[in-house]
Amino acid sequence: METNQKEIVIIGAGPGGYVAAIRAAQLGRKVTIIEKEFIGGVCLNVGCIPSKALITAGHHFYNIQHSETFGVTASKVSLDIIKMQKWKETKVVNRLTSGIEALLKKNKVEIIHGTAIFKDRNHLIVETKEGSQDIAFKNVVIATGSSPLEIAEVPMVGRVLDTTGGLSIKEIPKHLVIIGGGYISSQLAFAFSNFGSKVTILEKEASIINFFDEDIVKLVKKNYADKGVDVIESVEIIKSMQTDEIVMITYIKDGKEETIKSDFVLVSAGRVPNTIKLNLEAAGVKRLENGRIDVDASLRTNVEGIYAIGDITPGPAFAHKASHDAKVVAEVISGKEAVVNYKTLPIAAYTEPEIAKVGLAADEVRGNKDYKVSKFSLAGNGRALSLNANEGFIRMITEEKTGKIAGAQVVGVSAGDVIAELALAIELEMIAEDISLTIHAHPSIAESVMDTAELALGLPIHI
Repeated sequence: METNQKEIVIIGAGPGGYVAAIRAAQLGRKVTIIEKEFIGGVCLNVGCIPSKALITAGHHFYNIQHSETFGVTASKVSLDIIKMQKWKETKVVNRLTSGIEALLKKNKVEIIHGTAIFKDRNHLIVETKEGSQDIAFKNVVIATGSSPLEIAEVPMVGRVLDTTGGLSIKEIPKHLVIIGGGYISSQLAFAFSNFGSKVTILEKEASIINFFDEDIVKLVKKNYADKGVDVIESVEIIKSMQTDEIVMITYIKDGKEETIKSDFVLVSAGRVPNTIKLNLEAAGVKRLENGRIDVDASLRTNVEGIYAIGDITPGPAFAHKASHDAKVVAEVISGKEAVVNYKTLPIAAYTEPEIAKVGLAADEVRGNKDYKVSKFSLAGNGRALSLNANEGFIRMITEEKTGKIAGAQVVGVSAGDVIAELALAIELEMIAEDISLTIHAHPSIAESVMDTAELALGLPIHI
């Protein structure tokens, strides 16, 4: 088998891999990217992007039936799920993934479709449709992402789906049970509820989306209740059974055994890093107990010339974290000094209402006199009122002595977009006055960021 020499090899073409490839190429490196399944990875194909497409379709279907407030009344509203799925695949997913492939080619990145494993610390064996290749590399970036966590008690077959199957479903469930209450499942619960499904969430922890402040979670739960979504927390799944038409899940809650029936079950109980099949032992790369690869602040593993980014490294499994890692690792390999900085890593969940956070959380600083917490309700925002979406708030955490912004939470319409200004403020170590002196467009949701800053200064206009 002939050996091919490569300068930089990247394993995986998701939000980490393809960004690392493009940035390294921009910095003058010769890059080869290896992808076993699809360009764009889980996020673009069966994760972040298609889920938001379903959420958007759900909002349209629900809102057109509940627009009497605006004087709009519609009748005989129907949902063509096959047409919706076709739009999701052709107009959203395929457009993005084909665009990413075009960008890779534009930047002269070599693309190999195949599966890579380590032969030793300087070589990979790549299996393609054409056969095997032996690739020698100077530097390699492992960006293989993660896969859904499987639950032994609920095998994912038949009517039990993982998130990939759930996003591609061809019929709307009458009753959908979702196992897991993280950010993915919490978003999809609203999507299917808006399509007309009865939804029940089973969560093993004491609270769903428990990485958000308690009052934020409470507001999301209220909206679940308003839409008939049942949330059952602190449960232990015992077993599952299914027929051609139903799935039965047996669980224990407060010491009592319960059984729930549905026509579909969606398992979204977490993700596991894709590292087991890489043969990392041959290269001497050490894995942690949870299967992730330990790296330093510059994303180096314990083996020179081998780097790891994204879901397979410690920290939250977010696409935007992987892309941040990617830019850093490309610079490091190109001889620049660079380290990751997760201080301003935002988290957004497209629930109802949307929720987002960055930096310190309110629950973290409760009772701490070194910080001031300022909260502005969207009920005082003109744009929110005109959208009939005035539920929620913007909260800013500032250092008492300096006024420096240390954290923020946004709850409400466009939270995932509005949080960016607050992340930038923390990154630049801005004080509340910097935000208050920045002219914001009127009317806009972002104006409430300015209002919150003025509240932090003790000079609120709209309270």
